[in-house]
Amino acid sequence: MQAQTEQERYLFEEMPVPQAIATLAVPTIISQVVTMIYNLADTFFVGQISDPLMVAAVSLVSPWFNLLTALGNLFGLGGSSLISRMLGAQDHKDVKYVSVFSIWGGAAATLVFSLVSWLARRPLLAFFGASADTYGYAESYLLWVVTLGGVPTMVSLALGHLLRSEGHARQASAGMMFGGILNVILDPVFIFVFRLNVAGAAMATALSNTASVVFFVVEYARLKGQTAVSLDLHFFTFRFVRSIFSVGLASALATALGNASNMVMVHLASGYGDIPVAAYGIVKRIDQFPLNVSMGLCQGFMPLVGYTYAAKKYDRMRRASTFSWAAALVMSACFVACFAAFAPQILRLFIPEAETSTLGAAFLRIACLAVPLTSVNFLISYTLQAMGKGVQSAILTSCRQGLLNIPLLILMDLTVGLYGMIWTQLVVEIIMLPVSLGMYFRTFRSLRA
Repeated sequence: MQAQTEQERYLFEEMPVPQAIATLAVPTIISQVVTMIYNLADTFFVGQISDPLMVAAVSLVSPWFNLLTALGNLFGLGGSSLISRMLGAQDHKDVKYVSVFSIWGGAAATLVFSLVSWLARRPLLAFFGASADTYGYAESYLLWVVTLGGVPTMVSLALGHLLRSEGHARQASAGMMFGGILNVILDPVFIFVFRLNVAGAAMATALSNTASVVFFVVEYARLKGQTAVSLDLHFFTFRFVRSIFSVGLASALATALGNASNMVMVHLASGYGDIPVAAYGIVKRIDQFPLNVSMGLCQGFMPLVGYTYAAKKYDRMRRASTFSWAAALVMSACFVACFAAFAPQILRLFIPEAETSTLGAAFLRIACLAVPLTSVNFLISYTLQAMGKGVQSAILTSCRQGLLNIPLLILMDLTVGLYGMIWTQLVVEIIMLPVSLGMYFRTFRSLRA
């Protein structure tokens, strides 16, 4: 355990900032990319059937399924941020209590969410815009990915966050990658070999996330003695709920409001027919790819920021944030150029059907313009979360996704129409960037006071 502590201290306190961020973030980014690929896999393989109705059904349920990520962030990121700050303050004894509540408390909350989702499936899918043609597909997808697969999806996310909080980024990423690769393998088997179509894609996702949980449990057993994180239910306590939720709530709010915006967008798009819903669903999955890379960078550098903040090493914390912003901007610019140049080819990969792919290509070229600004706004919010500034982060998130995005979506739909809704995210990010930067610099200056 002593050797592990020394290794952590060198990583968080002495290793050059670019190298430390690379050590923590590169495995996380890779795991996010693999996770994104397996999220894309459902849409990709279902799209090969060339039935826009099936793609539309997956698109309708996806924002609700992504709320499981919000629960994973509420318990997992909240817990991991607190653990990183505990380690920076040299407080190792309470880590086991935080980790046990994050895992088991999160599992219980997700079970309730999953059951309520199934019981309320009819009004829920009706709100999302399911038509008579897409309802059956959407219902079967909801059953497998949310009702049956909800708990393993959330638990795998939480276990990965907690491993990462102690600097075990490689093991955390391996667990996510294992589930992702398995899903890519199972999707075509269930969809085409067993001819299960949309239900097959959903089954593959649920089974893959369950396998990821098994992987993490085995990994924790292997690391016994090298980690303060515990899975033992005997350590369950509500003592750290406030500290976990004060940070986790901001991240969960970001994910929940982002998906609420997607639900509103899908609902409004359904008024134009099933083809726009299918096209938007594909574009949202593709556009999420660079954002997941930024998310991997965020989750990778959070333990470093949390540790250095608790240890009062503010210059190192600032260098970590600045370097991460620059890296995010460079990566985002590369994605924008790629999407702008190859949008038609990318869309045809996902669905050969001409009308949907043509409309989707136009959507993608607009949507990708917001990616660089979104990445920077993400990084600022996650920096504040890592510092334990959950309130400030929550304010930024609420402004971006609640106060601005949803009302603007409705306004743009009423005044401009379908394409206006696609421009909304760029408008929101332009408005929010100076607000985010202002809050970050004011928070940092207060540390110097």
